[in-house]
Amino acid sequence: MSCKILISNDDGYHSVGIRSLVDMVKDMGEVIVCAPESARSGYSCAFSAVPPLRLKRRYNMGSDVEVWSCSGTPVDCVKLAVDQLYGGQMPDLVLGGINHGDNSTVNAHYSGTMGVAIEGCLKGVPSIAFSYCDHSEEVTLDHLTDYVRRVVAKVQAEGLPKGVCLNVNFPKRDAFEGVRMCRMTRGQWINEVVKERHPLGYDYYWMVGEYRNDEPDAPDTDQWALNHGYVAITPTRIDLTAYDMMDFDI
Repeated sequence: MSCKILISNDDGYHSVGIRSLVDMVKDMGEVIVCAPESARSGYSCAFSAVPPLRLKRRYNMGSDVEVWSCSGTPVDCVKLAVDQLYGGQMPDLVLGGINHGDNSTVNAHYSGTMGVAIEGCLKGVPSIAFSYCDHSEEVTLDHLTDYVRRVVAKVQAEGLPKGVCLNVNFPKRDAFEGVRMCRMTRGQWINEVVKERHPLGYDYYWMVGEYRNDEPDAPDTDQWALNHGYVAITPTRIDLTAYDMMDFDI
């Protein structure tokens, strides 16, 4: 039986990244795309609790890959796809990406692409998020193909532990030093708000910021791997429990 692969992202159904990912894996299973109708970066695991959603058939990629768009968030896309496109049955694999931009370290908490993988994981489906550390919409991603296929094939063959998804990040370069299994780097975004004054007399704000790596020399982290030319794979748990605090006495 063919593997049913659901692909979504947070850059929109029309992005270069999602088209590239489909091309890379379309012969590895029965692929359906359900992605936001426009960019939804930073939506993380948000879903639409109030506004009604629209699901629209767009076109086929190639001869047999259906492409659908959703007016909501990346997580909405997964939920709607399962209910409406798979008839309530689960796909065998959920893929997010390929994202235009870095989703390593704390960025994973904000990422809609990771939201796709986390939602799949919450539903008990092996799930992988792919990201490339370049925000350009014109980027060429063909050199990622072998690595993407290797990761997908391994997960197809072996599955993933319950409650674990994979966060895969590629450094911005034409060739890679290899692959490293990594932990999430400790760091944070700083100087995040720029205040401006509008000519009409009110203040407005830009959310910007710069990332600060709090452990730049730690070789077991995803940021170290990316900075040294490696593909960084971070196994990510959806269980947020701090088990080392279970004996905390009050």
